[in-house]
Amino acid sequence: MQWDLFCRVIDNWGDVGFCSRLASDLRSRGQRVRLWVDDPSALGWMAPESVGVHLWQQLMEWPEPGDVVIEAFGCETPPAFVARMVALARPPVWINLEYLSAEASSLRNHGLRSPHLTGLDKYFYYPGWLPGSGGLLRESNLELRRAQFDAQDWLASRELTPRRGERLVSLFCYPNPAMPQLLQVMQQHPTSLLVTAGHASHQVRSVLGNRTQINGLRVNFIPELDQIDFDHLLWACDVNFVRGEDSFVRAQWAKRPFIWHIYPQADRVHEAKLRAFHRLMEGFSCLSPQHLSMSLAWNGLACDQGGFPWPNNDLIWQKLQYDAASWCNLMQKQTDLTTGIMNFVTSHRPAFF
Repeated sequence: MQWDLFCRVIDNWGDVGFCSRLASDLRSRGQRVRLWVDDPSALGWMAPESVGVHLWQQLMEWPEPGDVVIEAFGCETPPAFVARMVALARPPVWINLEYLSAEASSLRNHGLRSPHLTGLDKYFYYPGWLPGSGGLLRESNLELRRAQFDAQDWLASRELTPRRGERLVSLFCYPNPAMPQLLQVMQQHPTSLLVTAGHASHQVRSVLGNRTQINGLRVNFIPELDQIDFDHLLWACDVNFVRGEDSFVRAQWAKRPFIWHIYPQADRVHEAKLRAFHRLMEGFSCLSPQHLSMSLAWNGLACDQGGFPWPNNDLIWQKLQYDAASWCNLMQKQTDLTTGIMNFVTSHRPAFF
């Protein structure tokens, strides 16, 4: 089938990163995809092998719509393109692909039909962790790639091999007031910190200046990574600090402890979303007290006068690793997002198959 996937870049590249992964996964399953993006600049380093990318401009002559039209994260399909959809004898399946959330409302709203003023129907598709949701984006070969990955070789090739006894930590985040406390506590434990380009590197430099080694902390600033090597980074580390949605899901597939920096919002909606995810993990017995305290502290939802709550013994680290592996194994049993969305289209346009 021909898929038209629309994405507007808002900030931080997570939206276009997710859409690029989805487009690539659809193509790997024999689908034809046009990815319409208003700012494709990040794809040059994020997904250099990406194909089928088209510049979404305000005024343009649109081609005939495909069999499926997806508007990602409420970006709104262009009216001129919708007009072409209406003119077709058999309009495409029209999907509003929503943000990932563990809140109960996402399950209630998943798959609901929304009649459009044009007479077409639009359907809400909510990614999620539980049966009855839209699933999580997971390529069919992901588990094999992870099993074949050699962390020592990958780190050595980038001169990032940790010293004996060091914990290897990746850092990918939004601007975060808790950064000084995190860097302070890591100085007290042998730590090799791999800092990603962008917000994370700017903040670490603002706190540490030009210093790259302070007591037990060694800092390595790494360049922008494409999506394949970003997976490798997560697979190689002992714990991953991630942000937003795309890297958050990739960290879960890494089978490593992860701390999620949820996108902060002024009305504190993010707090409800974060706590909903905590309840979900807790329901599967995959949320330890240490994970919860670190997550709340990193997101500014807890005040610990003793500093950032860093694990202080091997037993805690072992529990965090066990929880992360258990969570990944559980979630891998669910239908992945690409399979789910293809099945959804099949059920609404069975004549295609």
